[in-house]
Formats: sequence, structure tokens, C-alpha cells
Amino acid sequence: MPRRRFKPGYFILEGMNSFAVVYYCYYFYFYMQKVFGFGTKANLALAALSGAIYTVFSWVGGKFAQRFGGFTALKLGFGLMIGALAAGTLLSSAPGHILVMSVVFAGMCFTWPTLEALISEGETVAGLPRMVGIYNMVWAGTAAAANFVGGAMLQNFGLKSLFYIPIAILLCQFALTLWLEYKARQATERHVLEQGLHPPPEPPAREANSRSLAKAKLFLNMAWLANPFAYVAINTLIAAVPGVAKRLELSTMLAGFCCSIWCFSRLAAFFVLWRWTGWHYRFRWLLISYVAMVASFSAILMAPNVAVLVFAQIIFGVVTGLIYYSSLFYSMDVGEGKSEHGGLHEAAIGLGNFAGPAVGAVSLYFLPTSVNSGTLAVSGLLLLGLGGLWTIWRRGKRR
Repeated sequence: MPRRRFKPGYFILEGMNSFAVVYYCYYFYFYMQKVFGFGTKANLALAALSGAIYTVFSWVGGKFAQRFGGFTALKLGFGLMIGALAAGTLLSSAPGHILVMSVVFAGMCFTWPTLEALISEGETVAGLPRMVGIYNMVWAGTAAAANFVGGAMLQNFGLKSLFYIPIAILLCQFALTLWLEYKARQATERHVLEQGLHPPPEPPAREANSRSLAKAKLFLNMAWLANPFAYVAINTLIAAVPGVAKRLELSTMLAGFCCSIWCFSRLAAFFVLWRWTGWHYRFRWLLISYVAMVASFSAILMAPNVAVLVFAQIIFGVVTGLIYYSSLFYSMDVGEGKSEHGGLHEAAIGLGNFAGPAVGAVSLYFLPTSVNSGTLAVSGLLLLGLGGLWTIWRRGKRR
């Protein structure tokens, strides 16, 4: 496929997208805390809303990209986010900013499934793990950078930078998308003309994959269960970080530094998992990661000091990295509908983004005097996911 030569451009789009949306989405909760006085319970409710939107529109975004093409989906997604963020610079009410957040999340859903498909299309069985590995390194690296410096940017550049900086990045993405679309169309037309003049030789046989289709689908189902629960923990954590920072007396800048450690450990995990493929279709790695995720999540939110906070984050980043990598790799490895599978992968993330904060917010509503009620409730939900993971594995083994 002639479009394969444009994959460096897709990775640039991915990195810019990750930095822009992580800065806005992660620090939106600090913004709502400082401007409108939102506490942990209110921020968890916002996180649940964003997760519900992401669940629905990720599925829509994947279907849209599959039907109308990746570049059309990217332009729509970037355009929606730019328009919403521009409106955010003018609004001064909490309901207005909640609407802005909703549109930003909806627009984002047209970008991630599309980018996942673009980097995977045309790859061989041997080439796909390499592309997925680079993809994970790019978004995780820029996400970690945005989380790390985001607190300092918000503190030093002002609260309005939450809108201006992502807008500037997204405008560059929109322009790059137009250029890539133009060059890809030219390359496709040239490729079609050359094929007419010189018919291509018989394509080589697609190399055999070591796994059976039944086994692949079993691991895909387990990963699609585990990843939403990982994002139950992640999105609950993101929404609760302002409260953790306040309890440990950390400024916004220090909170950005200290509470972004898990992003860097996840990045390191992605690098190892990219270079070492021994974890592919191995249940024990998925199981160990899930158990460690539950323990480290609870330790982060109940950390009595910064040292415990940092250590728990290191573990949390590594294990959520393996769970996410499993979901994306198996989604791209099974089937040909890359955009649609990418949409389902992202919709599963959205489901986790909704469930965790929703459970945390409800528990804090009914048990407002219990400081750790939200953490314990979400931890209990994560344990239910562990039971589901084990059940799928046992049923799959009996077939």
C-alpha cells in the first residue's frame, strides 16, 4: 500500500494529539477545583460523564472511520476539539465548561481509533507488533511529558493555557492532516496508474501466525475485559489526584511532578513489551498484572506520604501498561476491520473511564464521612473484574 510511507506523519499526529488531550483532560479537574471549587466527589462525577461520552463516541468514531476514511474522521475530530476549546476561552460558568469537556471527548473519539488503524494497515504478522510498539511508545511518551509539565504550565502560564496550548497543537495537527491526505491521494493515484501499466507479481503468501484463531479470540476477550477495569483505576486516579495533592500538601506544579510517575513507568513497560514478545498469548502475565494493579491503585489513593505514592505509581504504571498493550495488540492482531476494532478497544476504555469514577462518586455520596470509601468501593469493583477474567480463561480452556 502506498500509504505505508506516510506512517512517520501518522506518528507525529499521534504524539501531538496525546500531548494536547492529556494536558487538557488531566488538568481539567484542577481547573474545576480552582475556578468552581469542585471537590473529589464532583470531579469523579465529571470523570464518569466523560467516560460515558467516550464509550459511545469511540464506537461511533471507529465505525465512521471505517466507512468514510481515516482522514475524514481525523479532520472531524480535530475540528470538534478546536471549536470546543475555543468556546472554553470565552465561557465562565461550570455548566458551560462541562459542555466544552463533553464535546472535546466526543471529538477525541474520532482520532484514536483512526490513528490506531492507520499505523496498523498493510502490516504483516511480523510487522504489526513493531508498529503497535512504536505507537504505544509515542503516545505514552508524550502523555507522560504532558502530565509531568502540565502542572507547571498551568501554574506559570495561567488557567487559560488549558485551552490555548491544546488549540495551537490541534491547529498544527489539522494542517498536517490536510497535507498527508493530499500526498496520500497523489501516491494512491500514482500507484493505480503504475499497476495498470505494469501488473504486480503474485503477492507472497502471508506468513503463518503461531496462534490459533480460537486462542486469539480468547485472549482478545480477556484483554477487552481487563482493559476497561484498568481504566476504571486510571480515570478514578486522575480525577482524585487533586484531592490526593491537597491531602499531601502538594502545589499544582509538585502534583504534576509527583503524580505523573506512573506515566513514565508505563512508558518503560511499553518499551520492554515492544522489544520482548514472550508475553504474547500468555495468561499468567495478564493475571499477575491485574492483581498488582488492584493493590497499587489502593496504595496510591491512600498513600500516607510521597514515598509510598511514588513507589505505588511505579508498579501501577508497569502493570496497566501490560494490560493496555494486550488490548491494543490483540485488537489489531485479530480481524481486518482495524478502525472498527480500534473503536471497540477505545469504547472499552471509555466504559472503564465511566464505571470507576461513577462508583467512587456514589460511594462518597452515601458515605461522605469515610475518607477512603471511594477507594475501597472502586477496589471492590476491580476485584469483580478479576473474577470475570479468571472465568473467561477457565471456560476458554475447557473448549
